[in-house]
Amino acid sequence: MKIGLVQPTTGIDPQIEAAALAGAIAALAADGAEMVFTPEMSGCLDRDRARAAGTIVAEADDMVLAAVREAAAAAGVWVHLGSLALQSNDGRFVNRGFLIDATGAIRARYAKIHLFDVDLPNGESWRESSAYAPGDTAVVAATPWGPLGLSICYDLRFPALYRALAEAGATMLSIPAAFTRQTGRAHWHVLQRARAIETGCFVIAAAQTGNHADGRETFGHSLIVAPWGEVLLDMGEAPGSAICEIDLAAVAEARDRVPALRHARPFTVSNA
Repeated sequence: MKIGLVQPTTGIDPQIEAAALAGAIAALAADGAEMVFTPEMSGCLDRDRARAAGTIVAEADDMVLAAVREAAAAAGVWVHLGSLALQSNDGRFVNRGFLIDATGAIRARYAKIHLFDVDLPNGESWRESSAYAPGDTAVVAATPWGPLGLSICYDLRFPALYRALAEAGATMLSIPAAFTRQTGRAHWHVLQRARAIETGCFVIAAAQTGNHADGRETFGHSLIVAPWGEVLLDMGEAPGSAICEIDLAAVAEARDRVPALRHARPFTVSNA
């Protein structure tokens, strides 16, 4: 399976990002990619929520989703659109990813379950829950290459989610992200490798990178990690696209060597 990754420095104008994503998808497909992965907030990355509210629309009206669906159909390639900020039914926004097939049809949707509320030592403060509604359903989606478990960014820190996805049949895990530089330097690689090793899955993590128009800085280093923990692709910090070929037979091989998914046992916790 040939995987294409898009690592952008997404700005605050969805029209510009829609065109850029469509171009990247077309180019990767022309180079042989069979499925393309994009990061979290692929359509607009804007920490100014008052300004962002002017560009966040309902799913049916989102120009980035429409452009990506059209590009997937034109190129005959599957796309995991990592996520978009969209209007939800309760007045808040939702951080939602989409699996799009080679005809442009939406095959699956996933809303980010775990929201990033934190005060960082460098003074940055993030309160996703003040504007975004959390999802409540984990999703494993069928693809021609095998079941794909969907997640988004901060979900990475909750290993029970990935075990549940693997136990539900996932052989690949998509973890699109917009990790801050500070947390990325400390934890990005080790957490991605851990999720791959503990589940025996391929991990595909398309990431935002660089200095964004809204003032934030993201870590980059889009990764593809094999089930045994080897990093097959690390895109570093420069924006761009890349292709990596994976052999899905490695999933069964890793799980046979360390059958941790089969060895899990129920237990209770005692506070002695």
